[in-house]
Amino acid sequence: MTGDERGRAREFLDLQEGRGPVPVLDDGGIAAVLATTRRIAVVGASSKRWRPSFGVFRYLVEAGYDCLPVNPNERDVLGVPAFPTLRAAVEATGPVDMVDVFRRSDLAVPHATEAVEAGARCLWLQLGVVSWDAARIAHDAGLDVVMDRCAAIEHRRFRGR
Repeated sequence: MTGDERGRAREFLDLQEGRGPVPVLDDGGIAAVLATTRRIAVVGASSKRWRPSFGVFRYLVEAGYDCLPVNPNERDVLGVPAFPTLRAAVEATGPVDMVDVFRRSDLAVPHATEAVEAGARCLWLQLGVVSWDAARIAHDAGLDVVMDRCAAIEHRRFRGR
């Protein structure tokens, strides 16, 4: 195992065992964020049906959220115009409550900074994405943080509450 792989494993273990340098939302916090969120920027949203970001985007739209795809390689996702950056999306359409990130862990920090600059209330890093550096940026600016969770799965889980 390389040093990078060990570091990544350590970050996941710290998250699972609650030893991270900043707090992340527990089930109650996640349920509250999903209940109060209306607009979600989905960073890495794809129009390719086989990609998880497509399925989650579709689910969130069908669940009633106003979702904005953020991906410089897309024109639109499900007919919703895509934006190359979060800044461009917010400038064109207004503020978002949550920034849901479908990018590798090592690419999450710039999106945390964008989420702070955009005035979002929550930085949500999807399944398999853990970045304590991104979490610290968001937390220090007052954003709620969720890591290694899927917004669609969590919404399904808490929908009955």
